[in-house]
Amino acid sequence: MGRDKAFVAVDEVPMAARVQAALSAGGCSPVIAVGGDLKALAELGFEVVPDEFPGEGPLGGVITALARHPAALAVLVAACDLPHLSVGTVQRLVQGVGDADVAVARGDRVQPVCAVWKPSTVATLRGLFAAGERRLLSALSVLQVVEIGVDPQDLANVNTPSDLSQ
Repeated sequence: MGRDKAFVAVDEVPMAARVQAALSAGGCSPVIAVGGDLKALAELGFEVVPDEFPGEGPLGGVITALARHPAALAVLVAACDLPHLSVGTVQRLVQGVGDADVAVARGDRVQPVCAVWKPSTVATLRGLFAAGERRLLSALSVLQVVEIGVDPQDLANVNTPSDLSQ
């Protein structure tokens, strides 16, 4: 993108703020931002937490979020580049986790950067991370996962300027 995706505007609203609004309206509280430009994210109204593993990929961010809230029943993790994430998807994920370790959103494919994770998984995730793993899909392969079907548009992430027009 050439700049921090969190602050790229979609319909004049930074993507991170759009995700924050969906999470808040879906009942998630608090909504925290892990890593990135902490000062600018705080100005958007986020509680901010430095990433324990900056630059090490999404698994480190999930570990950081879970470690921040060890007593929570579950933690919904959503990437900042999901500008069309809906309240309905957030609610379906939260309601769908049940006894599973993770409830992951599935549109056209599984989207591990939009999932509810149980904090009880953090030791397993730390073990994977210490062994060199950085991919969320690999983490999902060793946990009890339930896939929650959602509208694929909710999971359309923005990685390039051309994605903005779609």
